[in-house]
Amino acid sequence: MQAKPRPAASPAQALTAMDDLIATAMVGQQEIAAQVGLNVTDLTCFAYVLQAGENLLTAGDLAARAHVTTGAVTGILNRLERAGYVTRRPDPTDRRRVRVAARPDAEARIREIYEPYYARLMDLFADYSPDEVAVLTDWFTRASALAAGYLEEHCRPD
Repeated sequence: MQAKPRPAASPAQALTAMDDLIATAMVGQQEIAAQVGLNVTDLTCFAYVLQAGENLLTAGDLAARAHVTTGAVTGILNRLERAGYVTRRPDPTDRRRVRVAARPDAEARIREIYEPYYARLMDLFADYSPDEVAVLTDWFTRASALAAGYLEEHCRPD
């Protein structure tokens, strides 16, 4: 596929577009969290659990990813477990730790909500050449690492 002509844009315009996307995504996350009976942090943590797949996260892994304390993640896991989203499994190599697994029925409920949106995103990606998708992927990956680094430097959980 050949790249389509794109309008010229400055870094400032790209930053504004990114801010708009982030704001819309945040509002969307709040709406979806309310729809499924969770708060945004709990929904985000569940997303991390889903993303990990069979490589089950520890509570400490989840705390680091969500940028919350281990005490806070205990409350998050309690709520997710009570709501039927996750189960805790003993770590096979360290009995002091637990690993977090998504319940299949909860995963199906969340996928039902997100799959139509992801299908639209895949259609949008189809509008771009493989080279452009590679640039987008590189940018998302590097921007995510930059954001995580900034959080680590400036917003440490207590």
